[in-house]
Amino acid sequence: MKTSKSILLAVAFICLAILGAALYLQHYQNMQPCPLCVIQRYAFAAIALVCLICAGLPAGAQKAGAGLGILAALGGAGTAIWHLWIIAHPAVSCGRDVLEAPMNALPPATLLPSVFQVDAFALCTTAYDPIMGLSIPQWSLLGFVILLVILVATLFKRGNGSNRRY
Repeated sequence: MKTSKSILLAVAFICLAILGAALYLQHYQNMQPCPLCVIQRYAFAAIALVCLICAGLPAGAQKAGAGLGILAALGGAGTAIWHLWIIAHPAVSCGRDVLEAPMNALPPATLLPSVFQVDAFALCTTAYDPIMGLSIPQWSLLGFVILLVILVATLFKRGNGSNRRY
């Protein structure tokens, strides 16, 4: 059975790969991120950061890292669900005007604008072509659900017994 450390590192790698795919779509396919897309990026980045940090810590801290990753994944999944609801109901706004300025003022948006800055003209209802049959928020939701399953399994994983004292 895999150790919690290797699982946390794998989860971090998956999150970084998802962020890389988002950057590819943004910079090479001209799919500009809306506020909800950027919030989902923050969730993937938070999961990656927590997993990377906690992977090098003792087993108890690794479990805590899995718990924090679960919270970030739940927040990201909720945002993806809200994004899908907005796409299904285009009369509802994603709050671009309200969210754009505060999100772009956050430190990650000023330090890494190509990753975390909301595009001034991106709308949450923009219909990009599906990728292998799914929209970007659907892929994002699928990613969060997979990460949730992995992190929950890691959190509730029993030790292999080699470190137990009798």
